[in-house]
Amino acid sequence: MLSSIRNFSKTIYAKVLLGIVIIPFVFWGMGSSLSGGNKNIVVQIDKTKYSTQDFASYIQSLGIQKQKIEPEEIELMLSNFIGDKLIENEFEYLKIKLSDSSLSKLIKNQKEFKKNNEFSRTEYEKFLVTNNLNSILFESSLAKREKKNQLLNFIGGGVLPSEFLVSSTYNKINQKRSIELIDLNDIFTKDFNFTEEQIKSFYEKNKEQFTELYKSVKVLELNSEKLTGNKNVSDLYFKKVDEIDNDIITGNKINDIIRKYNLGQETIYKINKSGLNINSETINELPENLKKNIFSLSIPEETILLESIDKFFVVEFIKEETVLKKINDKNIRNIIKSALENETKRKLMSEIIAKINQKKFNKSDFDKLSKEKNVLIKKILLNNKNDDKILKRELLDQIYSFQKKQVIVVNDLELKENFLIYIDKIENVIIDDKSAKYKKYLELSEVEITNELFTTYDNYLKQKYKIDINYKALNTVKNYFN
Repeated sequence: MLSSIRNFSKTIYAKVLLGIVIIPFVFWGMGSSLSGGNKNIVVQIDKTKYSTQDFASYIQSLGIQKQKIEPEEIELMLSNFIGDKLIENEFEYLKIKLSDSSLSKLIKNQKEFKKNNEFSRTEYEKFLVTNNLNSILFESSLAKREKKNQLLNFIGGGVLPSEFLVSSTYNKINQKRSIELIDLNDIFTKDFNFTEEQIKSFYEKNKEQFTELYKSVKVLELNSEKLTGNKNVSDLYFKKVDEIDNDIITGNKINDIIRKYNLGQETIYKINKSGLNINSETINELPENLKKNIFSLSIPEETILLESIDKFFVVEFIKEETVLKKINDKNIRNIIKSALENETKRKLMSEIIAKINQKKFNKSDFDKLSKEKNVLIKKILLNNKNDDKILKRELLDQIYSFQKKQVIVVNDLELKENFLIYIDKIENVIIDDKSAKYKKYLELSEVEITNELFTTYDNYLKQKYKIDINYKALNTVKNYFN
């Protein structure tokens, strides 16, 4: 699957889709807008109104291969849809056009449509058929993508950073930093002695977090010895399996099959999406991919034949139920303790950050904290922003965004690593324009400037156009695809 995705991402079809879906999002994000109005109008841009049908057709044109689309995905698609319409307006305003002859040259130069280095109409037609496209829709999408490329080049093309900016970019990444570090986890752990009352209180307030969907199923392994009287798999075994498959298609249930073929007793399992039983234990009797297939069943009394690792199973769905895990469950207690630990970490870090922001926590407080809590201060030399031998990249990014002689708090997203940092010294570096690395940092500097230009253009578009979103109509679309 990953291989096919990688291959697809290199095709002209993928490039067209990326051009339609992603580029508008560079310029537009969901923001506060008006609600109400005509229930069939999902968004209005200046005086132009777009209906729920326009938006639904846009979603369907993306070719999403699933029946249910989450509400958050719909909102992202609306963001892209709005961006798409804004860009189309800009095409007209800036008079960006693509002639038929230019479009023809663009198509003929795509390697996907060439045979023996020459454009092949046959290859082009085959591509359209394979991807279930008609030429009008594809060529329209390709033209739109090319015009967007022209617009992006119009905004950010031709940027040439000065030597000063290139050197600044080089310095941001390669400057050396001497820091002092206190591991806040050494301080936090002293406050992690939670009482039973705290654990119960958290459980009662957050019961919805501890519910889980379980599905009960009957499972019968089609054993070769029971089916044929022979332990070795033979043609007779596969013939019997085919017969059972036909029995299922004609409406026979698992008990009917057991009686007909004298297969003994089925086993009943209660399983969650992780393949665990009600006691959070692994069900070793069932292969992993079989457990995933089992959890996809949803129709009461649905009976199917499943294959897994050269074995066949008859599976019958019984029911599904939402189970509230008990507080004495070991896994639940671990989850609660972990949540309480993160609450404690956030509270203590917030207190320190508030003091830092109020300029009430400086280097002397940094040293005082180390003594009071009896935790070591480690002195570390960071050779550059990518020097992750001791600290993770996401922590380095935070450290390199502050100036020297500052006390800061840095942490990862999971709050597993939390540090109080004092930036003692910064040793700046410069790059010679004759250096072999100069071109690399010239390109990085170009990217920085271009991103700033795109951000400016983004703000310009938001000021230029009046955009009203009708959230009642948007909910209609969400319900339709949910």
